[in-house]
Amino acid sequence: MGTFPGGKSFAFSVFDDTDRGTVANVGPVYRMLARLGIRTTKSVWPLPNSPEGRIPGETLADKPYLEFCQWLQSEGFEIASHNARNYHATRDVTQEGLQRFADCLGHPPRTHCNHLNNRENIYWGKHRFRFPWHRLIYSSLMRLRKRSGTYEGHVEDSPCFWGDLCRDQVDYVRNWVFDEVNLDKVNPTMPYQDPRTPYVKAWFSSCEGSALEVFCDKISDRNLDRLEAEGGVCIMYTHFGKRFADGDGVHKDFQERMTCLSKRNGWFVPVAELLDFLKTRRKSAVISSRELYRMECRWFADKLKGKLST
Repeated sequence: MGTFPGGKSFAFSVFDDTDRGTVANVGPVYRMLARLGIRTTKSVWPLPNSPEGRIPGETLADKPYLEFCQWLQSEGFEIASHNARNYHATRDVTQEGLQRFADCLGHPPRTHCNHLNNRENIYWGKHRFRFPWHRLIYSSLMRLRKRSGTYEGHVEDSPCFWGDLCRDQVDYVRNWVFDEVNLDKVNPTMPYQDPRTPYVKAWFSSCEGSALEVFCDKISDRNLDRLEAEGGVCIMYTHFGKRFADGDGVHKDFQERMTCLSKRNGWFVPVAELLDFLKTRRKSAVISSRELYRMECRWFADKLKGKLST
C-alpha cells in the first residue's frame, strides 16, 4: 500500500514559472498534461508587463491568457503568484495585483514564487540565508559576478513592503531549488516554518528543471525508479514557456518523459494540494537549525557545480 492518497507510491507536481509564457507556447503543454491526468501549478502575473522588465510574458490583463488560466483552474490545475508584474512593484501595485488575481480567479493565490530581481521579493537574495557566514559567502559571490539586488518585501519601512499581505493571503512560498529528484532527501520538514521569516506562513523547496533538457533528465527512468522506491516527493521548478513546445507542438522528448511518468503509480496533484497533505504527516511545523543549515550548504554545492539556474 502506498504512502500517498489512493495508495500512490510517490508524489509529483510542477511549479511553472510564468516567464515568457503565452497561450501559444504553454497551451500545448497544459493540454497534454490534462490528457495525461497530471495536474500541476502555473504561476501568473496579474498586471500588464512593464516595459522596464527584462522578461516578458502574457498576463491576466490579456483576455485570451486570462480565459486560458480560468480554463486551467476549471480543469483542476492551480494558479499561483509570480509577483504582481514583471518589474518592481510598490505596495499599492502589489495590492492591485493581488486584488486582480482574486477578481479573476475567485480567491487569493495559495502559492507564490519571487520573480528574478524584483525589489519587492520577500526574504530574497542574502535574506534567504539564516546563517551569517552563508550570507557573507553569497554576497561575495554576487559581487564577483557583478550582480546585486535589493529585496525589501519584508522590510516594514520600505515602499515595497507587502509582508503582511503575504502572511494573510498566501499559504506557501517557494525558496530553495535543488539538483535532487526526491525532496524528502534534503527537506523532510517541507512545508516548513522559519521563525526568522514571520511574513511567510510556510516555505517549500523544489527540484531543478528550469530548462527542457534538465527537466527531462531529472525524470529519467533511473530517477523515477528511485523516487518511486523511496516513496518520495518531487516538485519540479520550471519554465514551460521556454522551448517545451513550439509551432510543431510539445517537444517530443518532454512528451515521452511525461507519458512514461503518467503510467507510474504517482500522485499527480498541484503544489498546494500536495503541501496540504505533507503538513498532515510531518512531525514538526518548524524547521530545525540543523536541517536548514544542511539545505543551505546543499544549495551552495549544487550552485557552485553549475547544477542550478535559479
